[in-house]
Amino acid sequence: MKILLVEDETALRTVLLGSLKQAGYVVEEAADFAQAQEKIMLYQYDCVLLDLTLPDGTGLDLLRSLKAAGSAAGVLIITARDALDDKIAGLDLGADDYLIKPFHLSELNARLRAIIRRRQFNGHQQIVFRDLLVLPELAEVHVHGEPLTLTRKEYDLLLYLLANPGRVLTKEAIAEHLCGDAVDSADSFDFIYTHLKNLRRKMQEKGADNYISTMYGVGYKLNNG
Repeated sequence: MKILLVEDETALRTVLLGSLKQAGYVVEEAADFAQAQEKIMLYQYDCVLLDLTLPDGTGLDLLRSLKAAGSAAGVLIITARDALDDKIAGLDLGADDYLIKPFHLSELNARLRAIIRRRQFNGHQQIVFRDLLVLPELAEVHVHGEPLTLTRKEYDLLLYLLANPGRVLTKEAIAEHLCGDAVDSADSFDFIYTHLKNLRRKMQEKGADNYISTMYGVGYKLNNG
């Protein structure tokens, strides 16, 4: 899952960045309005953590830009301002939730998980797809009732496919989703093929065959049946 963290306070941004990465998220950061605006125009995110007070603009204006661009990303506003008007304005503009500083990291992670579930999987606590059962809260995958052991990248890849069943995902989109900004320095997308090959093999070993199709020259697709 890929997160954009928009926060101008360096110390807090560093803490949040470390916590989110430790939780398994791919995280990109922006310290001001201009950086954040550029990123949301260029990349797709599962969720945006958005501070309302930025040195060169407001988080509400950034939220307007995000929605105007048709982004499907969830938005969690984080701010020290406990003003009712700001809260209402953010929610009216399409934010999913609102968190007042200071907050516990465990609460932040819980709200993030809830937003992503609502956005991608209709709020379900578990994802059922053909013979697969995924428990996002536990990061567990089962096939025919048997646990499937995946690496973090394989698990994130499977979730990305499950969030887009029947849709062709390009190698570029998958690479960006799994690696964020780091993909710009990649020499090739061979690592995508490796992750997909390993994911397919592990699923097939558990009896889940013909789930992922290769669309040659384009990308990959999760088969509905």
